Amino acid sequence: MPAIATDGIRYPFDRAPATGEAVEVAEGVLWLRLPLPMALDHVNVYALDDGDGWTLVDTGLDTRRTRAAMEAALAGPLKGKPVHRVVVTHYHPDHVGLAGWFQARGAELLTTRTSWLFARMLTLDEHPVPVAETLEFWRAAGMAPDLFAARAAERPFNFCDVVAPLPLGYTRIAEGQRLRMGGRDWTVRIGHGHAPDHATFWEVGGNLVIGGDQLLPSISANLGVYASEPSADPVAEWIASCEAFRPHARAGQLVLPGHKLPFTGLPTRLIQMIENHTGALARLQAHLTTPRTAAECFAPLFKRPIGEGEYGLALVEAVAHLNHLLHAGLAVRAKREDGAWLWQTTNPPT
Repeated sequence: MPAIATDGIRYPFDRAPATGEAVEVAEGVLWLRLPLPMALDHVNVYALDDGDGWTLVDTGLDTRRTRAAMEAALAGPLKGKPVHRVVVTHYHPDHVGLAGWFQARGAELLTTRTSWLFARMLTLDEHPVPVAETLEFWRAAGMAPDLFAARAAERPFNFCDVVAPLPLGYTRIAEGQRLRMGGRDWTVRIGHGHAPDHATFWEVGGNLVIGGDQLLPSISANLGVYASEPSADPVAEWIASCEAFRPHARAGQLVLPGHKLPFTGLPTRLIQMIENHTGALARLQAHLTTPRTAAECFAPLFKRPIGEGEYGLALVEAVAHLNHLLHAGLAVRAKREDGAWLWQTTNPPT
């Protein structure tokens, strides 16, 4: 496949593998792509050849369509050899969904402690309608009344709908640890912001980096605040993680991301990922010369219309950026009579 390049980022592979197929991105390292039922319609997973079996990094959702795609891959490019280890970068359902399914087939699960605890807790925490804390969070964010009324009466997203039950037991991975996968040694480096304790894997003495959603090439990972931790500042955590990765990044490393295409140019990309949010924060400050709710802050953050299908992710990201300004002393907030926070900058642009 011919390489393509843009803004210092190069894409050695110009197209992704079809469902049930694989592309060898390095000796013994296969790239597979699994379907997602949303605008971002895929997740990348990677199979590393351990000789007598495979280590699989991330798994896709637990759906009939994804299981069928994985079964086709197991019978095809994975040559019928078993997946004996599943390594999960972070707890989000498109990455952990089939982990329990593989465990039921005898695979060992490796992930960070936080990822395992979150995933297992959320699969057991099923709700037919949104809980009171979620309703209060939406109200405080200024969700439109008609949308609030509709979503308050609907079944919310539940992890157990798309994540297979996780057995009691896993193997913990942590910052600085070394793993042997696919005949290569890897150093675990942990990032934060998109998900707490997100694992990335850096080949020792080589040029491969498995980045999950912490290292994406052409899209921004969602940085969201939720009712479970309404005062969180994932933007600060994300920027700090990008800075911490920079000393380890080299232009020639091939980054294997959780979405989109494998790429090189990681030092440039890390700077882009920082500037993406510092730029958004500056636009948000200018927008807050007039008091606004979080739901009224989409335009400066995203610079495009937000549809109903994207509204939830946009809302939690808006709260994340507002929280960052609040913690930095660059914004204040006051409760409106209807329970919504009104945010205003303390440092108006000149």
